[in-house]
Amino acid sequence: MERVEQKKPAQFNVLPKIINGGIAGIIGVTCVYPLDMVKTRLQNQTIGPNGERMYTSIADCFRKTIASEGFFGMYKGSAVNILLITPEKAIKLAANDYFRYQLATKGGSLSLPRAALAGGLAGLFQIVVTTPMELLKIQMQDAGRVASAARAEGREVQHLTAMSLTKKLLRERGIFGLYKGVGATGVRDITFSMIYFPLMSIINDKGPRKTDGSGEAVFYWSLLAGLIGGMTAAFMVTPLDVIKTRVQADSAKEFNGIVDCVQKTLKREGIKAFFKGGLCRIMVVAPLFGIAQMFYFLGVGEKILGIEQRKSV
Repeated sequence: MERVEQKKPAQFNVLPKIINGGIAGIIGVTCVYPLDMVKTRLQNQTIGPNGERMYTSIADCFRKTIASEGFFGMYKGSAVNILLITPEKAIKLAANDYFRYQLATKGGSLSLPRAALAGGLAGLFQIVVTTPMELLKIQMQDAGRVASAARAEGREVQHLTAMSLTKKLLRERGIFGLYKGVGATGVRDITFSMIYFPLMSIINDKGPRKTDGSGEAVFYWSLLAGLIGGMTAAFMVTPLDVIKTRVQADSAKEFNGIVDCVQKTLKREGIKAFFKGGLCRIMVVAPLFGIAQMFYFLGVGEKILGIEQRKSV
């Protein structure tokens, strides 16, 4: 099929991009949340003095969580995540498009370094929402693991809700308590975005186009581009995700920042610890971004607002 070269649009419409990003995030996270729960628990479990582990594999974590907490235990903390994923994905996807638009030449071309810069800036903007969302989500997810261990020892455990956890953090640490681990979150998200967005765009541009004149790729190709881009970026930043997860889940205040977490983890568990839950993370992120990217490019926001959909730079 002959491709029609499209110049840089005269105007960038932010609102439909935000709507598309919000819808994409809600659908994507609802589909993959149980896998994300398993990833968090695998990454955050510690090895006992005799090498014993609470979970031996992804399947074992699924089985034990459902047996202990029921099917809906797999969605613990999901309300907070789904509530905050709307602005988070809206910011991330729309910001990437916005910065790509601003950094592109008048002819609509964008070099790889500029594409990486646009992705990195999008990742930087999103951590305003991502950090408190991730902190609450991780502590809610890990609460089930802690409760199961306590019940096995015959101890009573107080039921934890997202609201009670938020109030506790605000009472003990103020608003900045919700930004615990912001450095680790920023390093992970900026690095991820610098890898994901340029790679996804390169793959997406190679696929067949829609016949509606928008210039966008067909939906299944956008899904594939998101899957491959998400899979690659997720694997490359897994060590950063492990560090972030441990710093944010550190209720006992064992780690004094990112560097201390890296040193103690490496000393106790070796280099393999930095890839804990890596396969599960790929299984979460790849479909999350594949599904989100597919719905983002469907142009629901443009249809709602009656705006003509045009291919992003």
